Amino acid sequence: MIDHISVGVSHLERSAAFYEATLAALGLTRLVTRPRTVGFGKAYPEFWINLREAMPRVLPESGVHICLRVKTTAEVDAFHAAALATGGASDGAPGIRPHDRVRYYAAFVLDPDGNRIEAVTFPQE
Repeated sequence: MIDHISVGVSHLERSAAFYEATLAALGLTRLVTRPRTVGFGKAYPEFWINLREAMPRVLPESGVHICLRVKTTAEVDAFHAAALATGGASDGAPGIRPHDRVRYYAAFVLDPDGNRIEAVTFPQE
């Protein structure tokens, strides 16, 4: 149903480096670079970052949360590690999240601007 998403960032190259490493763990690469936007994806840009120089840090109360589905727990782990290595912060280490209806494995990170990004998979066992 969703074709693509985009997030605002206050420093394009810093955020491009962060997302290039973090999304690479999920198989996405930088496909488009324009003066104020960068697009990442597999076959076409699915995840965009857009420069907003005057943008303040995203507050935790904002509710911003983007979840990316992956195939394996190893991808979730790699996503989290890459984010921390490139200036992101953990907002939930990789692990099983038991829920009332489903059991899933996920990790949450904050990008350099405070956007909350999650990687999730649903292990069979």
